[in-house]
Amino acid sequence: MIASPPKGYRPCVGLALFNAQGLVFIGRRANRSLREHVAEGYEWQMPQGGIDAGETPLQAARRELQEETNVTSATLLTEAPGWLSYDLPVDIGKEAWRGRWRGQAQKWFAFRLDGPDDEINTLTPAGGHKAEFDAWRWEKLERTPALIIPFKREVYLQVATLFAPFAKP
Repeated sequence: MIASPPKGYRPCVGLALFNAQGLVFIGRRANRSLREHVAEGYEWQMPQGGIDAGETPLQAARRELQEETNVTSATLLTEAPGWLSYDLPVDIGKEAWRGRWRGQAQKWFAFRLDGPDDEINTLTPAGGHKAEFDAWRWEKLERTPALIIPFKREVYLQVATLFAPFAKP
């Protein structure tokens, strides 16, 4: 982990939303035609997104949680002590951000869902935002690295270790 986002990496947030049983929310990417999805089975991920100008990472995490899942009733459990980063494969980076970013540096947060499961709505999220996920489910945190696109796997392994205490009922 690093103390601040390295130069050349897009600063963003990632978040793990836990339920009372210690399972974590994962969503299936709605646009699976993007080149970053190299094989079926790797389209699942936890919510993530960029940090807007003037936003703190925590503010961005709460905004992304609402934009991607519609959840507003969630309690912050912890913040990762540093930033986790991954490199995009070169060809994908050129397509996705026209070569502006080498990859993403993520500040991760863990939240607990305080409301019912039906508060989650990935198909018509709040604020008229485009759906990021077309399906979702609760999953064991330790299984998430196997479900994520391989170039993000190391970050998910670190997240699974950092947030393991919350993966228990």
